[in-house]
Amino acid sequence: MNLQQIIEQYLAFQRTLGKRFDCLADILRPFGSALGPGADISAVSAEYVKEFLTKGRPITTTYFIKYRVLRGFYRYAQSRGYTGGAPLPVVLPRQPARVRPYIYSREEIRRLLAATDSLQDAYRRLEPITLRTIVLLLYGSGLRVSEALALNRQDVDLARSLVTVRASKFYRSRLVPVGKDLTQVLSTYAARATVCSLPPSAEAPFFTDCRGGRVNYAIVRWRFRHACNQAGIRRRTPDRYQPRLHDVRHTFATDRLTSWYRQGADVQALLPHLSVYLGHVHLAATQVYLSMTPELLQAASGRFERYAFAEDSHD
Repeated sequence: MNLQQIIEQYLAFQRTLGKRFDCLADILRPFGSALGPGADISAVSAEYVKEFLTKGRPITTTYFIKYRVLRGFYRYAQSRGYTGGAPLPVVLPRQPARVRPYIYSREEIRRLLAATDSLQDAYRRLEPITLRTIVLLLYGSGLRVSEALALNRQDVDLARSLVTVRASKFYRSRLVPVGKDLTQVLSTYAARATVCSLPPSAEAPFFTDCRGGRVNYAIVRWRFRHACNQAGIRRRTPDRYQPRLHDVRHTFATDRLTSWYRQGADVQALLPHLSVYLGHVHLAATQVYLSMTPELLQAASGRFERYAFAEDSHD
């Protein structure tokens, strides 16, 4: 059995476990095909693996994603006797610091929305109202960008102010209630479909490009970058990681937590609910937001001070 056959067998095995294998396939298939269709797994050298991991570029998080995928593949191959060893690096480079999310202020969100309204696409691939509605949906519900773009018309229940996210990350589906104002925004956008005479199918995409097809993520990201530039939204320090559309989701989470602290709510009790709402598998993924911004830390500190002074008053 050659390398590509083992890779396909491994991908099929992952499917039987119910795991999402898109990332695995995108990494492993090019890894095998570069050596040719008949290459044996023994033909993979340490030098080839090193080149595949780095591509001659600086170390990024992509290196470690590829490494973990290859490690899982070689464990599978070794357990079935296809190979006696794994030509993977023994010593890994230092992992780069994770990109710190950019938390938008309310003033920046207002400027961003104004920029989307005035933004013109010379190639007519994305209407301003589409980008504006996507930003507001992320800001008002905390959806992932991929989840928003994958929505079909049947997934947006305007009568009940309910959005259904189907088989998203980790193959998890969930119901996302939305507020009155956001429901009105979505209703306005949905009414556009009637004006544009788009197909009435329930399985048609909710967010569409100028031709009625599903909105392409790369185009949305590109137009959002232009909107940020027009609104003057950039990191203060030189950084190649500028504010992203995905950071609107992070802004939703931190704003929600800050609001709870200021209202005097039991944040620790509410945190699991926020975790489910955001579609996190582990609570730890939600807990990282607790120290995301100075405003959030200040709100938490104020809560602690009130608690501490109340304890002192009982002594």
